[in-house]
Amino acid sequence: MSTPVATHPALAPLRETGKLFALAGSVLAACFRRPFQFRELLEQFWFTASVTILPAALVSIPFGAVIALQVGSLTAQLGAQSFTGGASVLAVIQQASPLIVALLIAGAGGSAICADLGSRKIREELDAMEVMGVSPIQRLVVPRVIATVLVAVLLNGLVSVVGVMGGYFFNVVLQHGTPGAYLSSFNALAQLPDLYISEIKALVFGFIAGVVAAFRGLNPRSGPKGVGDAVNQSVVITFLLLFLANLVLTAIYLRVVPAKGA
Repeated sequence: MSTPVATHPALAPLRETGKLFALAGSVLAACFRRPFQFRELLEQFWFTASVTILPAALVSIPFGAVIALQVGSLTAQLGAQSFTGGASVLAVIQQASPLIVALLIAGAGGSAICADLGSRKIREELDAMEVMGVSPIQRLVVPRVIATVLVAVLLNGLVSVVGVMGGYFFNVVLQHGTPGAYLSSFNALAQLPDLYISEIKALVFGFIAGVVAAFRGLNPRSGPKGVGDAVNQSVVITFLLLFLANLVLTAIYLRVVPAKGA
């Protein structure tokens, strides 16, 4: 007996993708419905920020240092040492900072969200909420997704500053660069849309991390092992989607916004 097309195993990834996009749409729609869970939002915001601020600041220092050292070595080979500051700062702000924030939020905050929702699911708490007429998406998912978005946007500024300071220190101290040239090259190459795209990336990445964590938390396999597997899957899926979204956003930005002085 042949398997129906709608339930064919080969189409399982497409069904899961459709469910993920449906959940994202439901979360966006539920953001504007009342009542809004402000207390839950504040609790989740504080928790996500508390577990990501220090690791993000610590990780951004070596990231900025590596970028500054690599760019400084490359520009020295090309005879363009005067552009070291601008190139390294743009790399930190446009690429490194949003990715660092998103990866840490997905690894720390996202895994906690997935584990919390998954444990509620296997204890049938979410089913009980639906029986009582309470939407789990509006009550639990929306505050967590908004919290991850807010933390990502705010934390992106902190990581950018720390990363730029780390790159400045390593370029000026270790590579004997000139502070004035470092700052002047940054002023010559950077522009305000570079900061805009960095914050937009952080917003999109935070939304992806929150939605994927909630999706896997709402659909775990039975038992504690199923929750653990869902947490691992949420982190891996988030990482893949983040790099894909980063590629798309960077390509659009480079096509829409001309380089400074072009």
